[in-house]
Amino acid sequence: MIQHRWHQDQKILEIEPEGPLQESDFRNLASQVDPVLRQRELLAGLLINGSHFAGWEDFGALVAHLRFIRDHHRHIHKVALLSDKPLLRVMPAIVSHLVSAEARPFSLHEKAEALEWLNAAG
Repeated sequence: MIQHRWHQDQKILEIEPEGPLQESDFRNLASQVDPVLRQRELLAGLLINGSHFAGWEDFGALVAHLRFIRDHHRHIHKVALLSDKPLLRVMPAIVSHLVSAEARPFSLHEKAEALEWLNAAG
């Protein structure tokens, strides 16, 4: 399941994966995000709270995740990843080579700083 919340009048999307991700999680998330993107076209940022990230349920879920990224990454200016897990903290450096958004890691206790960075003009 992927919980989501909007910040800054729908300029920043926060997502929080809970449990192994499933294909349906990305369909559900797209149904919430796509209407906003039709109105706004570009989000200031995406805040990913990785504190409960447990991977993917199966290969189909991983493929659905990659498709979601392919279809949405051009609509996001910056990505902040909240995590204290070493593997997840290096992901922004890898992801920044694959998507158009600027990506940066933050510790779990730095949520306010991450939101401030996402909201700042790029």
